[in-house]
Amino acid sequence: MTKRHVSLPADAEAGVRAFIDEVDERLSSDEDTCTVVEETLVDLHGDRDAYERWQNDAEVSPAERVRLQGYDPCNTTLESEYYAEKDEERFVRSKHLQWLWRQFDATPMADNVEFALRFRRMLAGHLFEECGENCRFFKGISFTYGHNISVGDNVVVHDDVHLDDRGKLTIGDRVSISDDAHIYSHDHDIVDQTAVSNYHTIVEDDARVTYDSMVRAGCRIGENAVVGAKSIVGSDVPDHHVAVGQPAKSVRVKPGWEEIAEPLDDANVDRRDDRELAYELPEDLDTFDEFGRDLSPPK
Repeated sequence: MTKRHVSLPADAEAGVRAFIDEVDERLSSDEDTCTVVEETLVDLHGDRDAYERWQNDAEVSPAERVRLQGYDPCNTTLESEYYAEKDEERFVRSKHLQWLWRQFDATPMADNVEFALRFRRMLAGHLFEECGENCRFFKGISFTYGHNISVGDNVVVHDDVHLDDRGKLTIGDRVSISDDAHIYSHDHDIVDQTAVSNYHTIVEDDARVTYDSMVRAGCRIGENAVVGAKSIVGSDVPDHHVAVGQPAKSVRVKPGWEEIAEPLDDANVDRRDDRELAYELPEDLDTFDEFGRDLSPPK
């Protein structure tokens, strides 16, 4: 074993438990999520005095006003808010919860590991489509929406990981995702980059996606498989395989699993088309192309 048990002092533990339970109860209630997020962030950032002055119409500077307004997720925008095909009804709540997650990570308390892991685990239970037991989410993790992510039990996601759920992302039990990894569920057309295809990306039980690697949309990382550091996965990695490189290829089977694993010669089939997700856009949608280019081939 490489870990040992660590606990907070009794007074600190009581404070952590009381705070997390309070936020959890409020998010589970009928209370407006915007209000819960705003008030939680005001207190986490130690801005209650200035906030009360502003609420009582006392004079505040323009910078103070922008800062205080920013605690309310209804006064903010996220990149994913601009995506035309998003589920508007689900996004309303997930935006608020994602804002709380991101702004919590901007506080000094985000480096208090015992507190921060438990707080993010509580938030994941509200934000994700599913989240299992005993998961550990470290600092700087980002999502597209959050509500298209399903996570199993005993999963660990390390620092600065991007979990793209513009399509759908399923992560099994006991999965480890290392620092700076990127797992995608959407892709862009090679000619018209504003044309987006969404996919279901899958990381099966006991798989490891290691440091600074990338998994392309629609790929499946098999059970007990390993994606090597800095690899780029563009096709399926079979169960029990070790895949490395750019693009990633299976180079060996994990020792002890040779008899049941798929042969190396048959590995890494591209099945992304089977996992593409169809979507429809509203007929009255007001869209725009931020590039404004003419993509017609030359005559």
